[in-house]
Amino acid sequence: MSQMLNYAAPLGRLLLSFMFILSGLQKISGYSGTQGYMEMMGVPGALLPIVILVEVVGGIALLIGWQARPAAFLLAGFSLVSGLLFHLVPSFGMEGMAAQGEVISFMKNVTIAGGMLMVVAFGPGALSVDKRGAAVPAE
Repeated sequence: MSQMLNYAAPLGRLLLSFMFILSGLQKISGYSGTQGYMEMMGVPGALLPIVILVEVVGGIALLIGWQARPAAFLLAGFSLVSGLLFHLVPSFGMEGMAAQGEVISFMKNVTIAGGMLMVVAFGPGALSVDKRGAAVPAE
């Protein structure tokens, strides 16, 4: 059981962080388009550098397990706020499948925040920078 725990945490961190790192890097390459979309949704485009920083640096911190709890807390909040701003509110003015897709996207953001809060609660696991050399206790 302890071997499974040794590998479950880093795999979970990888899966949770992958979307943030990739999304942040894509925002760099599509900067003007992302900035325009943010402004269209009523969010100041000047916030884009902060968004990129949160996604890339927070995602990498979570991935390697460095300051994992604060990074996960920050990414949980980011997921909830971005879900509210970009997925929940627009769905009120939509109909049919478009609205359903936005609600599903919002629920995915809520689910990601839940996963991040699990990292906040239980830590990054043994195979992380935060826990260098620590072993998972045997059951």
